[in-house]
Amino acid sequence: MTPSLETSLTDTLGSAARAAGLHVLSIETGTDFHQKPTARFHLGLTANASAAHSLLLELSDAFDFHQVGSNGDELLPAMTLHLREAASRLRNPRPDAYVTVAGLPISLGEFAWPFHRSTTGADTYIVHGVVRLEDGSAPILHAKISASMTVTFAEIVPAPEQPYAETFIYNAVRKTLDYGQLELVKSGNRQPVPVTTRYYSRWQKKFFFTDTTESTRTDFLKSKVYWLSGVLGGDQPVWIADPRDGQYLNTTSEELRSMATALEREGFVKLTADYAAPTARLLDHAEEFKAKMEDALLATKPTFNEEMRHGHTNM
Repeated sequence: MTPSLETSLTDTLGSAARAAGLHVLSIETGTDFHQKPTARFHLGLTANASAAHSLLLELSDAFDFHQVGSNGDELLPAMTLHLREAASRLRNPRPDAYVTVAGLPISLGEFAWPFHRSTTGADTYIVHGVVRLEDGSAPILHAKISASMTVTFAEIVPAPEQPYAETFIYNAVRKTLDYGQLELVKSGNRQPVPVTTRYYSRWQKKFFFTDTTESTRTDFLKSKVYWLSGVLGGDQPVWIADPRDGQYLNTTSEELRSMATALEREGFVKLTADYAAPTARLLDHAEEFKAKMEDALLATKPTFNEEMRHGHTNM
């Protein structure tokens, strides 16, 4: 661990973690894609948090929170906000698990932060990770991904580091799955996840991924509570006001909270503050959630033109 890491990055990160209600469990050195040194922080809600309920935060060794980002924003406040949201997410039974609008329960992990410049000559920044299908059985189906951020898009991002990019990268992965453009397989090469300015409005200064209706958002919350609590979490409650979901659905935490309250009145969920667990009424719809997942999974599979398969072409 370099002296600069000990005196600057570690101290600043430790203060931000405490402000977010997190404990620094351990610090270790790592390397990025180009073998440059990184600092790997393991954070948890308690001093003895398990690995499954800890956050791995990896930053460039020389990263300085006290500078101004490439977009003119201060870096430390955004970092503190990232950790506060992570603390709420760590209270989920599976903090690494998400659902897609299409109905796929997934986990996201093994990301190699920070971004690195493309080695193929493309004018992009790259980060590698893995998305896995999480349907309650062994997570065999997965996709190794290569999320590429254009140089133009990078101008929007304060810094090419995990706290400033994880949310929109995860949402870009979910959106790419919704499009059926990532195939979940037992083994395979890395698949691209393009991240471009189509996901961002410079005028409104906000991200756009999915233009959803109230019905879509209600179905999303039901699916989230069913899969992440009912199937993966042993009915332990999950955070339903996650701003990461708000960005993905083009809505707000406040609206998600209001919709969850409506679902409680209808008897689908049980709320404890901003966390929801399924009721018997929601679990009774298990076959519908499974059928929706199978349809979404089928949409990720390559299809072939049967006419061309049998040689019937106009060429």
